[in-house]
Amino acid sequence: MARVRCITEMGMGVDVHGRDATKAAKRAVSDAIRHSSLGFFRMLGKTANDMFVDVTIAVPNPEGVDTAVVAKELPYGTVKVTAVAGGLEIPSDIGNDPILIANAAVIVSFDDGKTA
Repeated sequence: MARVRCITEMGMGVDVHGRDATKAAKRAVSDAIRHSSLGFFRMLGKTANDMFVDVTIAVPNPEGVDTAVVAKELPYGTVKVTAVAGGLEIPSDIGNDPILIANAAVIVSFDDGKTA
């Protein structure tokens, strides 16, 4: 079955102190979905649990993202989180306390119900 993309949301999350990529990633996902209300499932004969949610997180240190923890920010569907290089780290002017910024792309899709 092919997937049909229905929703694309973007978000940004920041860890101001601590350089915690997972914390910034969770905030980016929360920012992306915070204002979404997906009410079209019934029209498609689907439920929220039928959706596939693909998340891409961009941070300077993708190996520092706990993707399983980030996936828990999404309450429904089959969730896949991938961390890639990107985002932004802003150096601190005093000491070693940079600001870490994560960007998230959250894509919701459904199987189209057709066999290939």
